Amino acid sequence: VEKGIPTLLMAAGSFDDILAITGFSTCLGIAFSTGSTWMNILKGLLEVVGGVIAGLILGLLLCCIPSKDQEDLVLRRTLMLLGLSIFSVFFSHVIGFAGAGGLCTLVLAFLAALGWKTDKAPVAAMVGRSWDVFQPLLFGLIGAEITIATLSPSTVGLGLACISIGLVIRLLVTFLLVHFAGFNLKEKLFIAVAWLPKATVQAAIGSKALDMAREEGDEALIKFGLDVLTLAVLAILTTAPIGALGIGLAGPRLLARQVKEETEGEATTPTSNGIGQEKDNVTIESKL
Repeated sequence: VEKGIPTLLMAAGSFDDILAITGFSTCLGIAFSTGSTWMNILKGLLEVVGGVIAGLILGLLLCCIPSKDQEDLVLRRTLMLLGLSIFSVFFSHVIGFAGAGGLCTLVLAFLAALGWKTDKAPVAAMVGRSWDVFQPLLFGLIGAEITIATLSPSTVGLGLACISIGLVIRLLVTFLLVHFAGFNLKEKLFIAVAWLPKATVQAAIGSKALDMAREEGDEALIKFGLDVLTLAVLAILTTAPIGALGIGLAGPRLLARQVKEETEGEATTPTSNGIGQEKDNVTIESKL
């Protein structure tokens, strides 16, 4: 796609995930902590710094180990990537810096991909097949926590209103941020629409507040945790289909891809009737 819009969206999505995970962990720590508010804010900053440093170290390790001369290199790299990512998340919970785990995972995977360069595609394909297995488990587990019969209509209504207001603001801010980035009107609209869906992060951290409330054993906190989980599920149910539909419909109409096809004629001898020709055909076609 012209102007690298998919790359821009993926890079911005990574930073958005970092901000969401770190901010959520900090706010959750403030909500459940009995200590100083400033200490909890400082802890959130330490989670960011610690996650980045740990991710850089582990990412550099993945660039060097395993070496390129080993057998089953793709499998070894995939297992190490998944293993270090899982270790980062669980170890961060053990030491009390839960927000650092997700950030560390993002940084180490990004750095490893830079180190592997062109060899990263087979690893990405294998990780993608693993995600096909774990994705239904992730969304199935968070959906199983919700009991529809016990949902309060007021909670659902206020939750949908909150999500709707947030989506409108998100769409407007996204459009304004790319206004001076050299995109035309159609591309700006597509970027704004593509920025609407939210699902994976909400499914991953949506039940965290409820888990912490159950550890505390406080009924009031458990109710608040259920409300947070309900909002996460509502965000998934509303934004994911709307975003997928919007991207599917807007992509072919708003984006253009420039494809260059070269057709080379065969060079002939001076006694032949034809003359070797070379022609470049440039077509503009839509990309989903």
